Amino acid sequence: MKREFTVIIEQDEEGYFIAEVPEIKGCHTQAKSLDELMERIKEAIQLCLEVYGEEYPKTHLIGVQKVSL
Repeated sequence: MKREFTVIIEQDEEGYFIAEVPEIKGCHTQAKSLDELMERIKEAIQLCLEVYGEEYPKTHLIGVQKVSL
């Protein structure tokens, strides 16, 4: 059975791409290219699921909001 996870991707000031899976606390990785990032985040998800099993700490992404100060 295939599962889908939301991946948030950001780019830091040094050019690295950073991926985080909000549904699985602590599941994140980084890479220099988007192709490499997608491979790495899939590996990170698989590793997190192996470690946690079905009892992984779950959260749900509600949305993204900009705040002005």
